[in-house]
Amino acid sequence: MSFLSPTLRMENLSTVPIMSLDHVPEAERYNKENIVAQWCAPINGKMYRIELEHGTTSGRRMIWVNGREVLRRDWMFKLVGEDTFEIDQARCIIRVDPAPGFKYEYSLYIDGKPHAQYAEELTRLYRLWLCTCGTEQAGTTDASQEYRIMLKLDTLSLYVNDELREEMAVFVHGGTDTSFVLQDTQFVLQARSSGNKHDGIVHTLLVNGVPVPEAKIQQIMQEPVSILQTN
Repeated sequence: MSFLSPTLRMENLSTVPIMSLDHVPEAERYNKENIVAQWCAPINGKMYRIELEHGTTSGRRMIWVNGREVLRRDWMFKLVGEDTFEIDQARCIIRVDPAPGFKYEYSLYIDGKPHAQYAEELTRLYRLWLCTCGTEQAGTTDASQEYRIMLKLDTLSLYVNDELREEMAVFVHGGTDTSFVLQDTQFVLQARSSGNKHDGIVHTLLVNGVPVPEAKIQQIMQEPVSILQTN
């Protein structure tokens, strides 16, 4: 004789984990307070912020790229290991290893290379500039616009805020100029010979005629900044 309700039989029990977040909108699942590790990396001319959520009590592991969920595992009773995902055809791996004091170490690999090595190699493949442009009229300041200009040296592909630009370089005395206008802001990317084999071609970005200092890719990769959009 059984005192259980017929609805409590094994065949009637749900197979869907009650801890699943499928019913929660993605925007609500993303919570910066749950992030335990984050990295920043340019991949194929675009900048990506990679974040890891590692729930040591909930058993949930989530990976976010620019604020979007790309991987989620629930009921992960094994708290260490690795997860593989792709960003723009680049193979990425996040490793979780034990550390002293019941802590964990988190490592990112991109195309088989540790994040630090990947960052170092990219400094030879890209040039990066960051600038904020705004205009003042009648005592008021228009909403400023942030620009991230990246030049891939091997293909001379030019990206502005992750968008590939189809601009033509014009030959001038001593090199080339690539000009374009965005929201009344004049950009000129100059390429000039340095005069020696070691330095090769020197690239300079002018914004409204003013040179913009080149940004350090390694610094940006270690410290994600506001130019990384989350939508």
